[in-house]
Amino acid sequence: MNVTIKEIKAKSILSKSGIYGVDYALNPYFGCMHGCVYCYARFTFISRGVDPNNWGRMVFPKVNAPKLLLREIKSKRRGTVLISSVTDPYQRIEEKYRLTRDVLEIFAKYKWPIVILTKSDLVLRDLDLLKTYQDIEVGLTVTIAEEQYCRIFEPRAPSYSRRINVLKTLVNKLGENKIYAFLGPLIPIIGERYIENIIADLHDVGDRRILFDKLNIKAKNWESINRALDQIGVNKRVFWVKTKSMSFWSYMKKKVSELVAKYGITVDFCY
Repeated sequence: MNVTIKEIKAKSILSKSGIYGVDYALNPYFGCMHGCVYCYARFTFISRGVDPNNWGRMVFPKVNAPKLLLREIKSKRRGTVLISSVTDPYQRIEEKYRLTRDVLEIFAKYKWPIVILTKSDLVLRDLDLLKTYQDIEVGLTVTIAEEQYCRIFEPRAPSYSRRINVLKTLVNKLGENKIYAFLGPLIPIIGERYIENIIADLHDVGDRRILFDKLNIKAKNWESINRALDQIGVNKRVFWVKTKSMSFWSYMKKKVSELVAKYGITVDFCY
């Protein structure tokens, strides 16, 4: 599938964040070419009048992001910045635009604490820069262990095995205290059957901290989820009963708590 790239100039780049543990969010791109069917960040398209069904098909690099940051960092109170909250900072067009690299260089100069979240092995390109940070956390999202399902639910994201290998490299190069895995969102039926395998893999590569989240239904992502379920032949009635059941998510929280205790990993729940 072709992805349309349209350069834009943002009006601001450092946004106040309501996410626990961070003060600001910085998103160098509007949209994400990974095109994950469950991603609710497509609400950003709706808010700007873009069809949410184009999520993954259109990406808008904020080409003035470094210039804006240089201006805003001098006037805002120092705080922890999440890169990124509604896009992947290391999606493949970052190879060309280097916006994430540029803003990281600015934050390093001003010694701001950073939290990174990505699905991409491209983060390893910036290891030389990440090593210079005293206050940094780098996270990899791992969602589905079965590669055949990854290709359907996360069509243009790096494979599960590549992400696990990236975590191993990051732990070795930066230290386990600076690395975490985001295990989420859990996809009922698809993700739950191999949850212990994933946690065991994370343990084996040295990850000792997990953030865990449930599937959030928002911004018409149920339409693309249903199309994906049709592709793999999952019983949609059972799937949606589980997704909407608080008792199911309570059960998963208990199960994950037991598994991380078994493997010596700490967990924070996002719900």
